[in-house]
Amino acid sequence: ERIQAEFDGLARQLQSQRVQNEQLSRTLNEQRSEMQHLAGRRASLDALQQAALGQAGDDTAWVSEQGLESALRVGESLEVEAGWEEAVEAVLGDALQGILVSNLRELSPAVARLTQGSITLMGMSDTRAVVAEGEARVSLAAKIQSGAELSAWLSHVYVAEDLEDALSLAENLAPDESVVTRDGLWMGASWIRVSADKDVTAGVLQRQKELTSLIAQIEALESLIDTTDEELAAGAINLTVLEQDRDALQSRLAEQQRAYGETRARLTAKRIQAEQIASELERADREITQSQAQLETDSIQLQGARSRLGGAMDEMEGVEATRAELAEQRHSAQQALVTLRQQAQADRDANHQLALRTQNLTAQLTATGQAITRLSARQTSLLERKQTLEADIAALAEPTTELQANLQERLQTRQGIEAELLAGRQVAQKIEFDIRSNESQRALFEEGVDQVRGQLEKARLEFQTLDVKRSTIEDLLKEAGAVLQEVISAMPEDADIPVWETELTKIENRIQRLGAINLAAIEEYKVQAERKAYLDAQNDDLEKALDTLMMAIRKIDIETRTRFKETFDLVNTKLQQLFPKLFGGGHAYLEMTGEDLLDTGVALMARPPGKRNSSIHLLSGGEKALTAIALVFSIFSLNPAPFCLLDEVDAPLDDANVMRYSELVKEMSRTVQFIYITHNKVAMEMAEQLMGVTMHEPGVSRLVSVDVEEAVAMSAV
Repeated sequence: ERIQAEFDGLARQLQSQRVQNEQLSRTLNEQRSEMQHLAGRRASLDALQQAALGQAGDDTAWVSEQGLESALRVGESLEVEAGWEEAVEAVLGDALQGILVSNLRELSPAVARLTQGSITLMGMSDTRAVVAEGEARVSLAAKIQSGAELSAWLSHVYVAEDLEDALSLAENLAPDESVVTRDGLWMGASWIRVSADKDVTAGVLQRQKELTSLIAQIEALESLIDTTDEELAAGAINLTVLEQDRDALQSRLAEQQRAYGETRARLTAKRIQAEQIASELERADREITQSQAQLETDSIQLQGARSRLGGAMDEMEGVEATRAELAEQRHSAQQALVTLRQQAQADRDANHQLALRTQNLTAQLTATGQAITRLSARQTSLLERKQTLEADIAALAEPTTELQANLQERLQTRQGIEAELLAGRQVAQKIEFDIRSNESQRALFEEGVDQVRGQLEKARLEFQTLDVKRSTIEDLLKEAGAVLQEVISAMPEDADIPVWETELTKIENRIQRLGAINLAAIEEYKVQAERKAYLDAQNDDLEKALDTLMMAIRKIDIETRTRFKETFDLVNTKLQQLFPKLFGGGHAYLEMTGEDLLDTGVALMARPPGKRNSSIHLLSGGEKALTAIALVFSIFSLNPAPFCLLDEVDAPLDDANVMRYSELVKEMSRTVQFIYITHNKVAMEMAEQLMGVTMHEPGVSRLVSVDVEEAVAMSAV
């Protein structure tokens, strides 16, 4: 049970460690995501800051030549009191792009060689202004802290909260003094400067402050990520150790359970054996009790038999006495001989019966004695068996006690082994920690050695490169027939190796772009020139064809626009005429949805009499049908065909609308033949020729023709 409890506790530790590792993993992912976000923000701010500070301008090559790529810009070295960034930017302006240098005199010759671009160099100094006691005015230098020498720039520039304060200070300003507000308004005694358009340096200080904050956040987050990563690694190691301990404990638990099962099986077998022996003892006791009862019964029967035997013996003695007396009287009782003989015969029979009974009782007594002897032997055997069984029970009890003692001893031994195992694990964990620490130190040492080796190898390669370069230059000079000293003496004083190498690289690049000398270039040029002339001719033909096509397209577009506009106007006019005829009033028209006639759509606007709706979607089904008829007839009237077929167009119309529809068809039938299919009686009445279809027989259709005018004439007669 103790091992099982330990196993359960270890399982809970494993689950807790897994949950902790998952939480650490999620935290690490979130931290890395935040790191990527901050790094991206920093990269974008760096790019903006570099552009604002002029780190990507025309003077980049000059800065690289002087080894000033990593030098701080003035804007990067400033720490400005919150709220005064715009004021500092207004005063310093392009000076924020200046580069901090330790010695301006050393760079003076190099500055003289700068042929393009502009650059500002500024000496280093700890600019931290001190306000004099009693001085009411505060200089702008008091609002900043910088590594650049800015006292000459800012010592006579004073600060004001707003324009009103600045104007009051400006009244007492010397010619070399000025005042600037928080918003960047800069003014002197006789001048004022306001910059509404922000230049590239706008926001440099605020951006630098944000960059500094981002760098601090990134460093803190990197430290936090490292800590989380270490915790996760330690958690993984701890999880592995716990899993190993769990596996070992599970193996031990299985072994203990197996041993416990075997011991329990042996104990159960011994218990069953003891129960069997106890059962046999109980059965033996019952047999002994039964034998004793049978022995008592047999003893009682034996006593009864003995008493009956005594009576028989007494009775036999009396018979013998009677016989003697009768023998003595035989002579005297001759007359009663027959009687006596009969009586004697009867007595002999009785005597014989008594003798037989005596023999039977004797045999029964002998058998009873033998049974008593046998039962006594059985009782002795059972007592011996009882003693043997009791001895076996005692012997069985002793191994059980011994097994329990052995089990207790093994449990104590196991506890000792577990304590030693726990101590060993602690020692092993300490050793593993020391090993990991030593491995980390060794890795650091190896990394340092690798760095030194890399630097040494780099220096060796540079030396070899310079040696090879020197040998190459000497060989080139020998091939050119020049002497090194003469070449050196003939070089101009302002010769600069980087400048000449740059020019040489440019020339080599131009030569490389020219490629190798092609001896067949002239012939190839002729071939390519002929091909170019042929292709130019084809290109001219294609351009002419393209111009012709474009001209045709323009003509088609013009014609299309013209004809579309004419058709649209005609259809619209006709629609406005037909719509009132069908509706008995109202108004309808077509409207273009776009400006370009080639791409525009057409909207149908209909307003029946008595309604204010303008869209066809708001009409009823019959009104939509009449509107569609008006539009179709308007289009059809432009270029009518010899006949027009209408299939149940009047189906959704009531009788009044059918009448107006029929009248319109009749009106238009003067120029166009209409064939329409209908089930409406009103429409049939307006027709001049009726063609009916009937099915007199199933599956057989017949056509019936009726001339309305002839029918009217016949009816008149």
